[in-house]
Amino acid sequence: MTEIAWLSAKELGAAYRNGELSPVIVVQHLLDRISRLDPELNVFIHLDANGALQQARQAETEIANGHDRGLLHGVPIGIKDIIDVAGLPTTCHSAVLRGNIAQKDAEAVARLRAGGAIILGKVATHEFAIGGPSFDLPFPPARNPWNREHHPGGSSSGSGAGLAAGFFPLALGTDTGGSVRNPAGACGVVGLKASYEKISRTGVYPLSGTLDHVGPMARHVEDVSLLFDVLTGAPQPTPPNRDIKGLRIGFVRSFHERDMVAGPDTRAALEAAADTLLGMGAVVTDIELPPLHDFAVVSRAILTPEAWAIHGDRMRATPEKYGKLARRRLMVGAFITAESYVWATAMAARLKEEVNRAFDSVDVLLTANAMNPACRIDDEEAIARSYFEHARAPFNITGHPAISIMCGLSQQRMPIALQLIGPLEREDLILRAAAAYESVTPWSAMRPPAMQ
Repeated sequence: MTEIAWLSAKELGAAYRNGELSPVIVVQHLLDRISRLDPELNVFIHLDANGALQQARQAETEIANGHDRGLLHGVPIGIKDIIDVAGLPTTCHSAVLRGNIAQKDAEAVARLRAGGAIILGKVATHEFAIGGPSFDLPFPPARNPWNREHHPGGSSSGSGAGLAAGFFPLALGTDTGGSVRNPAGACGVVGLKASYEKISRTGVYPLSGTLDHVGPMARHVEDVSLLFDVLTGAPQPTPPNRDIKGLRIGFVRSFHERDMVAGPDTRAALEAAADTLLGMGAVVTDIELPPLHDFAVVSRAILTPEAWAIHGDRMRATPEKYGKLARRRLMVGAFITAESYVWATAMAARLKEEVNRAFDSVDVLLTANAMNPACRIDDEEAIARSYFEHARAPFNITGHPAISIMCGLSQQRMPIALQLIGPLEREDLILRAAAAYESVTPWSAMRPPAMQ
């Protein structure tokens, strides 16, 4: 059997039901691994070891007695620390909310509990999902397991890093401008931003109500699909179909060739991925979307004033409680005029229609995720650039489902990822294409060398 740390949610469920493993053994193994490795990675803000073992004992008893809650029963999961878990802190990685204990579960967490998932604890984020990676906060920033000197992406940084480190097989993140797909890509795992409001945001600390999404993350597409089904209340979770013969895929090369210039490793990986999909029977053609600049301007003009509306009073009263990066990024919203905001919301509707029209001729879009692999975590200029050098924000604006999946390694042995985007409410199409691609490529089996 594969080492416990690298088993998928599906494999864990099978091992529980045939008696090869128990939830208690799995959770204790992961806790031991976290204790040994996390001091170098800073994934957990609050590790609920006692609570996780208690949940594991309950799951073990229930499974033994034939009370099966479903395919997540006994499967551990990490929760981004802007999502409420009853009885645990929700700090948003900030001194502002230090000591804030959630009184009830977020709806997404309640669905996980009902399905028998085991909450291991709360994992790192950028401060309030916007300010990071920061070194002036009560908790250190998470680091990339592929190279701890590098950025793991954000803002769902602990979710991506914890998956890549083998700390849990499933995670919850959130995505306002790419914050699930950024760490998924940087850490070589899978992250799904579903259609807008497909997964409940109740009990999630907001950043931008217009753009926020909750997103499932895992090391395998089938696990992401399973988690998505549980979070959306699908009556019978089913694995994605891997047959993509005849699937029409529109390759948006203009994003990484014209609008921004991706690095040579990223360009080569994307071309190889398109060739792989073509070889599996998909029909791959070039397609144009509005330039990334248009999406970026609209994203900033909506996100920053909505974030300022949430934080403005507190920022005026106690700015010193925020980290430098959060202060800098949040204050931009104070200077966005009402005219600019109204223009941006109207422009967002037009951009959404442009993307909708693209699906008249194709079934799925293929784009870059980041233009380059993750940079060093201490390189402030490179990190600042990286938050503009990507193709993720368009689909927060339009609300279309988008998934990130690894498609290569750079010459420095850092993950490279692609995105697949589907029509509204058609997560099944991008899960199908991602699962097909994953099944014939080696990337999902790769592990960060130091995490073996």
